[in-house]
Amino acid sequence: MFINNFDPVAFSLFSFEIRWYSLSYIFGIILAWVYCKKFLIKEEKILNLFDDLISYIVIGIILGGRLGYVIFYNFSYYSKNILEIPMIWEGGMSFHGGLLGVIVSTYIFSKKNNLNPFFFLDLISMSAPIGIFLGRIANFMNSELYGKETILFWSVKFEKIDNVFRHPSQIYEAIFEGIILFFLLNFIFKKQFYKSAGLISSLFLIFYSTFRFFIEFTREPDVQIGYILFNLTLGQFLSFLFFMFGLFLFYKKNESK
Repeated sequence: MFINNFDPVAFSLFSFEIRWYSLSYIFGIILAWVYCKKFLIKEEKILNLFDDLISYIVIGIILGGRLGYVIFYNFSYYSKNILEIPMIWEGGMSFHGGLLGVIVSTYIFSKKNNLNPFFFLDLISMSAPIGIFLGRIANFMNSELYGKETILFWSVKFEKIDNVFRHPSQIYEAIFEGIILFFLLNFIFKKQFYKSAGLISSLFLIFYSTFRFFIEFTREPDVQIGYILFNLTLGQFLSFLFFMFGLFLFYKKNESK
């Protein structure tokens, strides 16, 4: 059993606080960008375009993630406190919202450059688990998105929450949605088990959604929402929708081989 009493602030620079969550976004984007350029992209033209795409992706992550959280997870609060919506430093980002933001921003960029958006989305899918891993580690450091009570020997007591030993659900997600998903998608890509652009993206949606759906059974539901239906969380319902879209995309891409 482990005691979590980490400070969510990584370090302070004068009066400015640098938090683990901010660092996870910064290093997640940088490492994913470097990985794509060094190991995945071979064409010089695409290398140059990918540099321009990063700014679109950053905007998509921030806008999509924040608006997704506001709309999906806490609309009643933010509808009465509109001025707090831009305050992302106070916390509150949705992965599914960020994913939609990345899809939309990549589509806009690709159409602007007359390229197939799935080419870039496949690259993002293979590198995104790096950022997901770091993000979940940051959630663990912040004592947020914690798990349900358990007596397992690897349980964690989040001192900033209570004295209960809980599932380290953030670590489960870091392992499955980060490490395992990363190696799985990159193995499929490098072994060339796919035939058309978009298949890797569909597999990302399928595998991520599956991992997220089942790990959520060990996680406490969002306090302001609770369970939606059949003791399932909003995150599980969103994961199911993305899973079904992933299956549809997988079918369409296989059909068009």
